[in-house]
Amino acid sequence: MTDAIQITVNQRPLACRAGMSVAAALLAQDIYQFRTSPARRAPRGAFCLMGACQECAIMIDGHIQRACQTVVRDGMCVVLAGASAG
Repeated sequence: MTDAIQITVNQRPLACRAGMSVAAALLAQDIYQFRTSPARRAPRGAFCLMGACQECAIMIDGHIQRACQTVVRDGMCVVLAGASAG
């Protein structure tokens, strides 16, 4: 993998390429559920992939951020709420 870096997703290492979004890194590993909705506990993940819908809002390095708008960086810590990382 060119420009390989490693992020942590739910305390598990995940290899990805520098420059891709967190959403792209998760989708590349067949991780489609990023969180569950607060009220109905329904699965949520990447939907619009341009930051408008906020369905991909997850905890990244201790802050809620949109996965589709956040670029991965080596050592980044991602928490998928109500979802498993693989």
